[in-house]
Amino acid sequence: MTRFRKRLALLGSAATLAAGALVPTQLAGAAPASAAASYEWVALGDSYTAGVIPAAGEVFEVPRDGCERTDQSYPQVIDRDLGSLIELTNVSCGAATIEDITFNAQNPIGRHLPPFSEDPDYPFPPVPPQSEAVSPGTDVVTVGVGGNTLGFADMLFTCLQLGSGSGGVDTPCRDELAHTVPDRLTKVSNDYGEMLTALQERAPHAKIVTVGYPTVIPEDTSKCRYDDWQQFASITPGDLDWLRKDVLEPLNKVIEKSAGNHDATFVNLYDSSRQHSVCDSGKWVEGIFTRFPDQLAFVHPNAKGHQNAADHVSAAVLNSIGIG
Repeated sequence: MTRFRKRLALLGSAATLAAGALVPTQLAGAAPASAAASYEWVALGDSYTAGVIPAAGEVFEVPRDGCERTDQSYPQVIDRDLGSLIELTNVSCGAATIEDITFNAQNPIGRHLPPFSEDPDYPFPPVPPQSEAVSPGTDVVTVGVGGNTLGFADMLFTCLQLGSGSGGVDTPCRDELAHTVPDRLTKVSNDYGEMLTALQERAPHAKIVTVGYPTVIPEDTSKCRYDDWQQFASITPGDLDWLRKDVLEPLNKVIEKSAGNHDATFVNLYDSSRQHSVCDSGKWVEGIFTRFPDQLAFVHPNAKGHQNAADHVSAAVLNSIGIG
C-alpha cells in the first residue's frame, strides 16, 4: 500500500498543473477540469467484494438492503484513497451469482444463514441486476464473482456435515461431490463469458477488470485444526486439499481464461495471499466463525484481506484509465 499511496501523492501534486491530461480526450473542453477529472467506476460482485462480515467493517447503507456492503471492503477502501479521481457506484451484493449480475433481480439474504444465524430483517426486497448500474458513460467496471455460481458455500456446508464425526480422516466430501465439479466449472465459464459480453455491450468504451479469489486454504493443511470453528471446523484435511486443488484453484483459472477471451484484465489475488489463509496466523480470510459461537464469517476476507485486494485492484483501475 505504501507504493500505491506514493503514486497517489504524485498524482495529487500534479493535478493542479495537469488536470487536463488526466481527462479523456473526448471530455477535454466539455466541462471544467475539476468536473471532468472524475472517472465513473462501477463495482460489481458477490460477498468477496461487498464485505458482508463484521471483520470487514460496518454495513454503511441505511436502511439495509440485505447486500451487506461494508466500509472496509475493497471498493470502499479504493474510493477513499482515490478521492475525486474516481466516482464509485458500488452495487456488489452478498450471495450474488453471475446471473444476478447479468440479468437476475436478486433476493439478498443479509446475514440470514440458518442454522448458523437468523437475520431479523430478513427477507429483503429484490435488488436489480447489478449490470443495470453500468451505462455507456461508465469508464471502469470491476467484477468479482463466480463462487456462488460454483456453489462453493453449499459445498462447504456439505463438507462440514460429511466430515462431522470422522475424526479428520479420509475424504468424505470429495467422494460425494467430486463428480459434480466439472459441470460446476463449465457453468461458471459459460455464465462468466455471457456476463462479460453483456457488460461490454452496455459500456462499449469501459475497461473491465475481473477480480479473482484469494487463497482460502493453505497448501499445508496440517496447519488447519480439525473441529476448530474459527478455521474449517469438521472439514477433513484431505477434503481441504481437494477443495483447494480441484475446486478453488480451477475456479480462478476459469475466471482468468474468460477474462482473456474478452479482452478484460484479470487481477490475481491468490498469489499475494498464499501465506494468509484461514489457517495462517496472519490470516486475511476468516474461518467458519470469526468468534465462536456468535460471529459467523463462513470463510470471507477480513479487513486485511480487503486491503490486499484494494492494493491490487486499485493498480489495475489506474492502469485501465492510463494512470499506471
